[in-house]
Amino acid sequence: MESQSNNSNGKAAAVLDEELVLVTQNGKNVHPEAATVTPEVEERKVPVAEPDNDSKQEPTPPSEKEKSAAPKQKKRRVIILAALGVVAVVGGVFGFRWWQYGSTHETTDDAYVTTNVHPVSSRINGTVSNVLVKDNQQVEPGQLLVTLDPRDYQVQVQQAQASLEAAQRQANAALSSVNLASGNASGNTQQAQGNVSVASASISTAIAAVNAARAGVPAAIAQVAQADANLQRSQADYNRYSTLYQQGAIPRQQLDTAKATYQVNLAQKNSAIQAVAQAQANLAQAQENVVKAQAQLAASKGSLQQAQATTNQTKINQSQYQAAQAAIAQSQASLKNAQLQLSYTNIYAPSAGRVGNKTVQVGAREQPGTPMMSITENGDWVVANFKETQLERIHPGQQVEVTIDAFPHHPFIGRVDSFSPGSGATFALLPSDNATGNFTKIVQRIPVKILFDPNSVRGYESRIAPGMSVEVSVDLK
Repeated sequence: MESQSNNSNGKAAAVLDEELVLVTQNGKNVHPEAATVTPEVEERKVPVAEPDNDSKQEPTPPSEKEKSAAPKQKKRRVIILAALGVVAVVGGVFGFRWWQYGSTHETTDDAYVTTNVHPVSSRINGTVSNVLVKDNQQVEPGQLLVTLDPRDYQVQVQQAQASLEAAQRQANAALSSVNLASGNASGNTQQAQGNVSVASASISTAIAAVNAARAGVPAAIAQVAQADANLQRSQADYNRYSTLYQQGAIPRQQLDTAKATYQVNLAQKNSAIQAVAQAQANLAQAQENVVKAQAQLAASKGSLQQAQATTNQTKINQSQYQAAQAAIAQSQASLKNAQLQLSYTNIYAPSAGRVGNKTVQVGAREQPGTPMMSITENGDWVVANFKETQLERIHPGQQVEVTIDAFPHHPFIGRVDSFSPGSGATFALLPSDNATGNFTKIVQRIPVKILFDPNSVRGYESRIAPGMSVEVSVDLK
């Protein structure tokens, strides 16, 4: 009985010693060997009835097994304490580094990759005749992507060219009319002006002739009177000499002389009378010449007015030529527009990038503005939405460590480029209005643009896609 009691007491003491050493596992205090308890240990943990205080027993010396278990328990305590010390040291170092890192870096996981996305659409109505690119294909600026059926627009170009040629012919005809009318007007005007001058001079000459003829009539009348007087005197002399000759008082010769003088004076009188008639005829002719010269002057003035009217017609022809020139300009604009519409049947890449969201198919009827595909431009960047309370020490140019969820084992390097001019709520479709209702202060987020270092993304350019989730850490040092 004593031996069993001693053994039981020794086992109980060993169990109590083991229960004194506790470790924390999943937040509960358990025995360090609770996860690997053996049946022997379970048997050791069976409670043993304490001896009655009334019964006096002498202490039993420990057995060999108990003597060997004591150093093991001490060694286990040392190992546990050493492990706890290592954990404490590692935790302290880790905590210090975490604190140091957090004090010199600002991080956020509200970030994503983005780039310029160019929608490609048709500018005209047309039927797709050929699609020259595939999904996710890399394209260069100006590369032909899609072609539309060009025949309708080729007809429009031909019509515009025909209209332009017709307008040019009309302009050439109007120009010829202008040149002809201008030349005729100039010649007719000069000729009419010359005729007016000649007619004016003729009038002056005719008036002078009238004056001269009018002055010649009285002189001719005076000549008649003088010839009549001479005739009367010579007739009297002839009659007297004829009487004297018959009386034989004078010779025949003297009678003949008187007769000849009489005949001469008679002829002079007749000549003077004819001179008067001629002078009167000259006066009438001169007056008629005056009338003719005046009529010629009127006709010359009429020709001058007609030439001036031709000049006005020239101005009209010039206006017609100018209208033809305007028609040419309009036809040229129509031709350029038709050619431009024809050029729109070829749809080119607006920039270098990759094809995405391609929905266009051969034979489809495309409307202006309908998206066919999108070109994601090369040169991605990151938009990180930092809380406004994180922006105090963030400045453009600071280095950023970028971790893309798709490539968690390859950190990228970037630089802070710029800040958005407003928070995300400012540019939202339905921005909040703090002046209405009850106000609750909410920390806003400001988009920050971060550019990749080209060297860090080398080899990943085609694998980084807009929309990828990102975690960024800005080095504030």
